[in-house]
Amino acid sequence: MTTLDWSQCPAVESVVGRLGGAWVFRNTRMPVSAVFENLEAGATVEEIIEQFDITREQINAVLEFAARSLDPIPVPAAPSQQDARSV
Repeated sequence: MTTLDWSQCPAVESVVGRLGGAWVFRNTRMPVSAVFENLEAGATVEEIIEQFDITREQINAVLEFAARSLDPIPVPAAPSQQDARSV
């Protein structure tokens, strides 16, 4: 499984001394991992919002970041023989 580079997600932060440096929603103590654990356990986004002090926008930002991170990285095509020109 690929590890996400959460430092690229503006909705989260890792602060030394706050939950051992775990990735949390910005300006909260809510670990990002808790959202995924709750979704995996069958909770809905609405239930997570009610249970924790985070907004739908925060959850959506994390879910969208995770989804985009799963997109394949485009590999540039090698130049074809027709594209190669002698100088």
